[in-house]
Amino acid sequence: MKTAVATDKAPAAIGPYSQAIRVGNLLFTAGQIPLDPATGQLVSGDIKAQTRQALKNVAAILEAAGTSLAHVVKTTVFLKNMADFAAMNEVYGEFFTAPYPARSAVAVASLPKDAAVEIETVTLIPEKD
Repeated sequence: MKTAVATDKAPAAIGPYSQAIRVGNLLFTAGQIPLDPATGQLVSGDIKAQTRQALKNVAAILEAAGTSLAHVVKTTVFLKNMADFAAMNEVYGEFFTAPYPARSAVAVASLPKDAAVEIETVTLIPEKD
């Protein structure tokens, strides 16, 4: 059975999709771009600022589902420009610790709202004691 997860601490879905879907003890987040959840606008700044906001949005969704970045097992990072990889990776390292999630990073032609980065995750939801 699948269950939608949503929070107002991350940008609302801007189409026919869920912020995240829980299936068993796994949570699949929709790709998060660097939107400010309060305004719905793309944050200003470079790839570091945009990566930071995208990961904050992911973290808010995970929290709403009862999990955290510590339980992420897989990420996919979409970059508008692969030249931004090192700067994105620097910020990414601020949010994750070893053992790091498995990750794919790919360059794409464009992203919604002309964002520089989009990040999606697959995350374990730990059983409650």
